Amino acid sequence: MYDLTFDPERYEVKTCELGNRSITYRAFEHIVYCANPASKVQTLNIYVPEEYYSGKTINGYSLKTAPIFTPNTVGGYMEGPAMEVGIDQFNHKPNSAFEALLHGYVVMCAGIRGRNTGMQSKEFFVGGTGKENKENQEKRSGRAPALIVDMKAAIRYMRHNAKTVPGDVEKIITNGTSAGGALSALAGATGNAKEYEPYLKAIGAAEEKDDIFAASCYCPIHNLEHADAAYEWLFKKEPIFHMMKFEMSPEGPKMIPVVGELSEEQKKLSAELKAEFPAYVNALGLKDENGEELTLEENGEGTFKDYVMSFVAASAQKEKETHDSKVRLSDLAVPGSDIEKQGYITFEENQVKKIDADAYVKKITRMKPTPAFDALSLESPENEEFGDDEVMARHFTEFAEKHSKVNGTKADDQMIKLLNPTKFIGECDTTKNWRIRHGAFDRDTSIAIPVILTTMLKNKGYDVDFALPWGLPHSGDYDLEELFAWIDKLAK
Repeated sequence: MYDLTFDPERYEVKTCELGNRSITYRAFEHIVYCANPASKVQTLNIYVPEEYYSGKTINGYSLKTAPIFTPNTVGGYMEGPAMEVGIDQFNHKPNSAFEALLHGYVVMCAGIRGRNTGMQSKEFFVGGTGKENKENQEKRSGRAPALIVDMKAAIRYMRHNAKTVPGDVEKIITNGTSAGGALSALAGATGNAKEYEPYLKAIGAAEEKDDIFAASCYCPIHNLEHADAAYEWLFKKEPIFHMMKFEMSPEGPKMIPVVGELSEEQKKLSAELKAEFPAYVNALGLKDENGEELTLEENGEGTFKDYVMSFVAASAQKEKETHDSKVRLSDLAVPGSDIEKQGYITFEENQVKKIDADAYVKKITRMKPTPAFDALSLESPENEEFGDDEVMARHFTEFAEKHSKVNGTKADDQMIKLLNPTKFIGECDTTKNWRIRHGAFDRDTSIAIPVILTTMLKNKGYDVDFALPWGLPHSGDYDLEELFAWIDKLAK
């Protein structure tokens, strides 16, 4: 059993120099955040600008008033080791921990179990660290709902030591990308939800609150049980898929393009899945800012589709006015996404008048075959996420269980709920403050998915800063300056 008392004297003073910038900070590292951990990954790091210990301030913050920025390295629902201050393995730029320290935040990075915990793995997904997992002596203890249980335990550790840890424990802001974005959304949506209590007790988490101040979510891969239907609603007319496979190399993750075409059977499945989506959307009772109901007809058309496309139009309009993605994010923006060259957008006097939705979808292309998430072969990352130490993988939709090629069984409904932030909005201490970003050219999940999350939150009175940055693929941490400005506005 580990003692959950923070030791303010156990630290190392470090300096990180990247380019022409440097930060000297105190590093409190490898702190076990639960009394009875199931894996070696369950440790956290706390980083603090050294200037705070001589009474100085940065951006108006001090040792006990600084917000606690909490980034994770989860990608593909895999294990996410605690981030360290330095270079981002994916974009080779200074990582969010470095930038947050420079800005004056206290940074808390928790190591999070994942579906590959206890397994050897060379997989890589966006949001991850790009490091090979060589562990295989542990149990597969990282399957659902371990990732959110670990994040909650780390948050509880901070609250448990509120008097002695640096930073303001009531100003914790989570941040993540892809499955890590889903983790951030879960942390935001499920504050103090009693459903997680048995899992928190099992690892010896501190008996404290685990709600947070704000959630920053980049392209969150969530709402998995409806993601397949949402994907086909958007991409049904596109039979060709273009995907990237990541392979690890000594220089880090490398991308290899793969092109394929849906089989006749997959096209039939696509039509069936698309047909499921309107009933789901209509049952949500969503409304736009004017109180108009957002619905879909059986053919997939309707006010909800118009609403989704309005965010694409807003993104195109912003890019037309600022050329932000072309200028500032040219190394990240998808080739061919130059706003001046999008023939499916009609401009009148530099204002977006109309977007041909089908042509837009054809332009960004389908990425995944059908079904996109709940694979009939049980071979998707998400299938593994719903496995456990006994069963390698499970389905999480009735549709895939019905069509399973391997007689796969479906995960328990309660377990599926524990991984879906939309199920908890307003049912517990959901955070008031949200920032959600999903690239306008991101095809990893349907743009309907983040729009649903955003709209559900707004309809229940939460504040959401949502945008689809033009031309951007599945990615995160590309606008940290804007993210930090958003945090400052809330925290000061």
